[in-house]
Amino acid sequence: MQNIIGIDIGGSHITLAQVNPEKREILASTYVREHVDSFESRETIFSAWISAIEKAAHDLNREELLIGIAMPGPFDYENGISLMQQGKFIDIYQVNIKDELAKRLSVSSDQIHFVNDAAAFMEGEVFGGCVQDYNRIFGVTLGTGLGTTFYDGTTATDEDLWDSPFKESICEDYLATRWFVNRYAELTGDQISGTKDLLEKSEEIQNQIFNEYADSFAGFIVQYVSNYEPEVLVIGGNIAKAYPYFEKRFIHNLVKNNCNLTIRISAIFEDAAILGAASYALKKV
Repeated sequence: MQNIIGIDIGGSHITLAQVNPEKREILASTYVREHVDSFESRETIFSAWISAIEKAAHDLNREELLIGIAMPGPFDYENGISLMQQGKFIDIYQVNIKDELAKRLSVSSDQIHFVNDAAAFMEGEVFGGCVQDYNRIFGVTLGTGLGTTFYDGTTATDEDLWDSPFKESICEDYLATRWFVNRYAELTGDQISGTKDLLEKSEEIQNQIFNEYADSFAGFIVQYVSNYEPEVLVIGGNIAKAYPYFEKRFIHNLVKNNCNLTIRISAIFEDAAILGAASYALKKV
C-alpha cells in the first residue's frame, strides 16, 4: 500500500492523517489536528507544520512517502510557493514551501503536491465521499468564507466565485458565517457566532434568518452555478450542518427557477480536504 498523507492547512490549524488509497478512507489512529497561528513568524509556522507531519508519518518509509497538501490561495500550487500578501501567512509570502518542507522532512520535493483547498474538498468527495458516482459536480463550502469548485469528470478546479457580484456587494457577504452574525445583530441587537448559536434562539428568528439565507443561496445557484450544468451539487462547510433548517425553502426556490439539481450534503466535512489532497497527490504520480 502506498505510504500517503493528506494534509489540510488553514489559517488557524493543520489537520492531517494517513490515507488508505485502496479503502479510500482516513486511518483514524493517525489523525492529527494542531493549532497554527498564521500570523506568526516563518520559523514558528514551519516548526508547527513539521511537528504535526512527523507525528502522523512517524512509522512511514520516507523514500516511499507521498504528501498531498490542501492550501488556501492565492498560491502557486505547481511550484509550492505562497502568494498570500495580506492577512494570514504574510511571513511566508513568496517562500518555496515545497522545498522547505522537503528539506526539513528529508524527502524529495517531488514527493510533495499542493492543491487548492476548495478543489481538495471536491477531490475528497469524489474519491471517498458522497458523490463518487457522478461526473459533473459543483461543490460549495459554506463557512467563514465561500468556497466554490467544479469537477468535470477528471479534475476539480477552484472556481473562485466568492467575490463575484451579488445583490448589493459580493456572494460571500450573503453566504458566509458573517452574514448570520450581522443579520442577527440587525434584527435583535444581540450577538451570535454562527448557525450553531442561532439554533438555540427562538423558532421565529431562526425561521426568518434561515428563510432569507435560503433565498440568497438559491439566488446564487441560479445566477452562477446553473451555468455549469452539473448533475449534482455537493455542499460542505459548517453551515451545511444546518441544511435541514433551510432545505425546504432552498429547494422550492430552485424548482421555481427551473433548476432541478440533485443535492448531496458532505458526510466527511473537513476530512474531505484530507482525502482530496491525498487523492490529488496520487493522481500526480
